[in-house]
Amino acid sequence: MGAVTSSMAARFAFFPPSPPSYSVAADESGGKLRITDVAERDNVDVLKLATKRGTQIVAVYMRNPAASLTVLYSHGNAADLGQMYELFSELRVHLRVNLLGYDYSGYGQSTGKPTEQNTYADIEAAYRCLEETYGVKEEDVILYGQSVGSGPTLDLATRLPRLRAVVLHSPILSGLRVMYPVKRTYWFDIYKNIDKIPLVKCPVLVIHGTADDVVDCSHGKQLWERCKEKYEPLWVKGGNHCDLEIYPEYIKHLRKFISAVEKSAHLRTDSGLSIDSENSRCSTDCRDKPRSSTDQRERSRPSMEREMPRHSIDRRERSRSSIDRRERLRKSVDHSEKANNSTDQPEKARNSIDRFGDMMRSVGLCNIDCFKPTGAGV
Repeated sequence: MGAVTSSMAARFAFFPPSPPSYSVAADESGGKLRITDVAERDNVDVLKLATKRGTQIVAVYMRNPAASLTVLYSHGNAADLGQMYELFSELRVHLRVNLLGYDYSGYGQSTGKPTEQNTYADIEAAYRCLEETYGVKEEDVILYGQSVGSGPTLDLATRLPRLRAVVLHSPILSGLRVMYPVKRTYWFDIYKNIDKIPLVKCPVLVIHGTADDVVDCSHGKQLWERCKEKYEPLWVKGGNHCDLEIYPEYIKHLRKFISAVEKSAHLRTDSGLSIDSENSRCSTDCRDKPRSSTDQRERSRPSMEREMPRHSIDRRERSRSSIDRRERLRKSVDHSEKANNSTDQPEKARNSIDRFGDMMRSVGLCNIDCFKPTGAGV
C-alpha cells in the first residue's frame, strides 16, 4: 500500500528540473564543496547529507552573523537549489536569519527518486544537520515550506514540540485536494496537511496569493483556520503561485513575523501580536476578496522596504507580465528612495535592482502545471 502511495506521488507531485540547474564541485585547495553556475557568496557551506532511506541530498547553509534564528526552507516543485540560491541569499540578509535549504531526493544533484516518504527523510536529514553540525537548538528553528514543501515541513513540525515557528507559503491541503474537491482524506492521498496542521504547537504564518491558479487560496485559508496558534496571515492580492516574492508586502510581513517570534519563545494568540481577526478574514474563494495584511495599516506612510526578487514565474505569463512586474519593482524602489533621506539609500535601491536582474537571468521558470496528471487539462 505504501508503494502505491509513493507511485501516485511520483506521478502527479514531483517535477524536478531536468537537467538540474547546477552542479557540485570541490575546490582543489582543501576540497570544500561549492555550487556551480551561481554567484559566490561568503559564509555559505555546501553539504551532502545522508538520509535514513539511503539517498544523499545536497544542501546549502547560509550564515548571517547577526542571526539568532535559523530557517529550514523546503522549496516548491519544479525548482532546485541552483534556482533558489539567490532567493535564499536575499532572505538571509533581509530577515537576518541563518538559512538551510536542501534539494529533495531526485532533485538537483541529490540522489534517489522523489517520493513522499523520501521527502520526509530528506527534511529529517537537513534538521539533523542543523543540530549536529551547527549546534542549532529546536527552539531556534523556523520551518518554511513552499507549495509541495509544506508537506515535509508540517510532517516534521508535528514531531518538534519546542519548534519556534512555521511559515507556509502557498501550501496545499493535500495532494489529492489540489486536483479534486474531495471532502475527506483517503488512504492513498499524499501530504495530508489538513490532518497534521492541528498538531503543530508553535505559531504558524500562512502566505497565499489570491490569484493562485495552481493551489487555490482556499487551501491556505483552511490550513490557517485549523492552526492551533494562528499568526496574522498574508493574502497577497493578485499573487499567483510562483511570484509572491516580488510583492513588497511579502518581505514586510515576513520580517514582522520573524521579529515577533524572535521576541517570544512561544508566541500565543492572546498576546495581542498574532491575529487581526477583522483583517484576517477570507472568503471560501479568496480570489474574490482583497488582500488583508498588516501593510494596510501602513499605507499612510511611505514604504521603506525594497521588494524581494522573484525566483520563478509562470511560463505562460512571462511575456505578458514580466514587464509589468519589473515596472512595479522599479516604482517601489523609486518610492523608497524618495521617502528616505539617508545618503546611502539610493545606492542600496540600485543594488537591489541589480540583484533582481541577476536573479532573473539565473533562475528557471516554475511549471505551474506541476500537480496535473499526465493528459489533464490546465
